[in-house]
Amino acid sequence: MRARKKKWAPTELANNPRIIRDLDEYANRLHDYFDNTNPIYLEIGCGKGRFAAESSRRNPHINYLAMEREPVILAAAARQAEAVGANALAFLLMDADQLLDYFKPGDIERLYINFCDPWPGKKKRAKRRLTHEKYLNMYEALKIPELHFKTDNRPLFEFSIESFSSKGWLIKNVSLDLHVSQMEDNIKTEYEEKFSEKGFPIYRLEALPPPMHII
Repeated sequence: MRARKKKWAPTELANNPRIIRDLDEYANRLHDYFDNTNPIYLEIGCGKGRFAAESSRRNPHINYLAMEREPVILAAAARQAEAVGANALAFLLMDADQLLDYFKPGDIERLYINFCDPWPGKKKRAKRRLTHEKYLNMYEALKIPELHFKTDNRPLFEFSIESFSSKGWLIKNVSLDLHVSQMEDNIKTEYEEKFSEKGFPIYRLEALPPPMHII
């Protein structure tokens, strides 16, 4: 997701207390930032932040990290979190390729990937999909016990199922039309709400890595 420049964004990025600006300071010790030992849940590609902010508001016993690589979008997400009164929620301006630089095995207890870029087209672009084997290897290295995935893109969903299966991940709670299934605790992203209202199905699944990776 890309966004137009906003005059207020640089100030928000510099001053919002929820944005971790010195990543090196908290590299491999994220619990120090939250000053507690509660579980940490990470969302990669948080967009405008509704999912992370509402998840935090509902679950004050969980530490949430929302990652976004676009500065203006991250600024908007951090601003929204302040407005809704989120609890333990922090934001990271970084790319998924940096995960192994700033997290150690066991840091993250749940990973959310909501409506990531499907990178359609040429085969070589598949390596940029967050459910590609390249990224699954990273999640396994970090010993992340579970991954929750949502998309409106059927080809990406099918690709992801194949990717998880080829790596020996256990797939469960699969939905080919999430809103018809009436999942009680589903939190809609801004993107999800927009496209579901137009009648597009939302695909969802949960995936668990091979047991050998989470012992």
